[in-house]
Amino acid sequence: MVDLFELNVAGRRLILDTGRLARQANGAMLVSYGETVVLVTATVAPEPREGVDFFPLTVDYEERLYAAGRIPGSFFRREGRPSERAILTSRLIDRAIRPLFPKSLRNDVQVVVTVLSVDLDNSPEFCGLVGASAALAVSDIPFDGPLAAVVVGRVDGEFVLNPTLAETGRSDLHLVIAGTGDAVVMVEAGAAEVDEQVIVDATAFARPFLGELVGLQQGAVARLGKPKLAYVEAPLDRELQKRVEGQSRAAIVSALRDTDKLRREESVRRVFAEVVERLEGEFPGCEREIRSQLDSIMRDEVRRLLLTEGVRVDGRTPDEIRAIESSVGMLPRVHGSGLFTRGQTQVLTVATLGTIGDVQTLDNLSAEDSKRYMHHYNFPPYSVGEARPLRGPGRRDIGHGALAERALLPVLPGESEFPYTIRLVSEVLESNGSTSMASVCGSSLALMDAGVPIRGPVGGVAMGLIMQGDQVVVLSDIQGIEDALGDMDFKVAGTRRGITALQLDVKTRGIAPEILGQALEQARRGRLHILDRMVEAIAEPRKHLSPWAPRIITIQIDPEKIREVIGPGGKVINRIIAETGAKIDIEDDGRIFIASVDQDGGERAVRMIQQLTREVRPGEVYVGRVTRIMNFGAFVEVLPGKEGLVHISELADQRVDRVEDVVQVGDQVLVKVSEIDRLGRINLSRKAALREDRGSAPTPKPT
Repeated sequence: MVDLFELNVAGRRLILDTGRLARQANGAMLVSYGETVVLVTATVAPEPREGVDFFPLTVDYEERLYAAGRIPGSFFRREGRPSERAILTSRLIDRAIRPLFPKSLRNDVQVVVTVLSVDLDNSPEFCGLVGASAALAVSDIPFDGPLAAVVVGRVDGEFVLNPTLAETGRSDLHLVIAGTGDAVVMVEAGAAEVDEQVIVDATAFARPFLGELVGLQQGAVARLGKPKLAYVEAPLDRELQKRVEGQSRAAIVSALRDTDKLRREESVRRVFAEVVERLEGEFPGCEREIRSQLDSIMRDEVRRLLLTEGVRVDGRTPDEIRAIESSVGMLPRVHGSGLFTRGQTQVLTVATLGTIGDVQTLDNLSAEDSKRYMHHYNFPPYSVGEARPLRGPGRRDIGHGALAERALLPVLPGESEFPYTIRLVSEVLESNGSTSMASVCGSSLALMDAGVPIRGPVGGVAMGLIMQGDQVVVLSDIQGIEDALGDMDFKVAGTRRGITALQLDVKTRGIAPEILGQALEQARRGRLHILDRMVEAIAEPRKHLSPWAPRIITIQIDPEKIREVIGPGGKVINRIIAETGAKIDIEDDGRIFIASVDQDGGERAVRMIQQLTREVRPGEVYVGRVTRIMNFGAFVEVLPGKEGLVHISELADQRVDRVEDVVQVGDQVLVKVSEIDRLGRINLSRKAALREDRGSAPTPKPT
């Protein structure tokens, strides 16, 4: 049996189709929006996973390039590891749905979003978010949904729901919001320095549409929803709880009041180890339960300190920012570097400037096929005092790098103004909260140190939240323990003029829009404070690039001349590169980018290309090289690859019997272009050039 549920969303039909595909999954939903079609499945393991103390949820977003009528560009011509965009979309969906699962669920749950067809005006990410909620809601998997999601843009000051590709290009806001209609669960946004009130208003604009989408799914649940599976919650041992409480609470409170992260963590570890050792004999085989109770006590005490005393574990007030240090130029041979330290969080960002040929090629379902600005984020284990294998960037690393990239993109100069490929790499050296926002700050410093003419520095701050009943405390510049034990992780980045990026995740069923507004205002004050500290190190971009950065010269030629610059098999362009040491990138529109650390080499390459692309014009005089001799005249190369004929009668004022009597192959001769015929053949005259050079009348012929 096939069931369809339809709703008009932003003037386009959204169709939820279930019961036709993937019927062995616990829940499956085919979502169609315009000509974008996405299949979402949700499955659950029948038994809980042994030995875990977390909810094992996996979200996979599978891009199929056939969805856009394309064949993958890899050697094997099939999809390989997920693209960066696929990873970011997986994280987006995960962050939206995770808060609505029971915290004690230990069964593996997997959500797979497969993009089957895509048109560029209708977002597959939107379809995946709605489809994930709908598939879970109608399934038998425990899920406290449904929730909905929409995209909000702003064009000419007016909000636009689920903007098309053309509208996105004109929008100064791209905000993805997920919620249950009355509460916000997840927000992610990129913006062109918009005011905080714009974000609040965009959220209010989205709420009615979220409610409609939730209602659509509730209709599907009412008709098709399966009874939810029962899951086993570990029974609470009251005696164990009482004994752990008596043995540990006072010691945990004392340990938490140490403002230094490493000492505090060591003290907490010692308390945990001592309590486990004392109680393990009394409660054999219950170490995990004992540690779980200790974690609960620590969470309660961190929150109690804030709600009752207004004090954080490091002694700060809720809106206080940790001490900040900024510096630039610490690495002599790189193009730009910035070191940003905030409390016990420290990030070093290095900027590298490359040529247009260094752009990243994209092989995904987006409208873009390349990008010239990349931000990479590395989180080595030593940054938190751990020793573990390095396995390359994980999903978290890619997500944090993308957030910092989005935050800085609005202030970067365009390609026409600054024709460089820009790569930023943020190395996390020390971590105790909000390394992604520290990466934003360090990256602004590195860009200015590199001489990139950004519109202004970007700062970032992470906000937290503690909620209990009617009590609400918003925290500025959260540290790791407040992130782990709090109710919200809200990252906001921007300039003095406004917000450029934000990312909100909650760990409850959602927060009220009023709390979002309060957090945004508190984040604005924190961001301005951080920017004040950053500009003490460097206030504006340097006037000159690093001596180790390439100098790029841009010239424009007739696109028809590109083949002459390249030459057969690349022979000409490779010769120029070999002789000058310059790196040369040629665009299809005739733009040529010449990059060289040695300025003389770059200028020489420019002259060589200009010689290649110059037009031979009638009446102009050239110094050419004799390339061939025939009995009727000599061929002379006047410009690279362009030669003309000097007829024997035009070699000299007097009669010439043999061409070899006047010129030899390889001679440099002065010639004048007398004519370019209809076939493009160039006729030259040495005689006319000599007369013009002498500025006199012809020499009389001998009598």
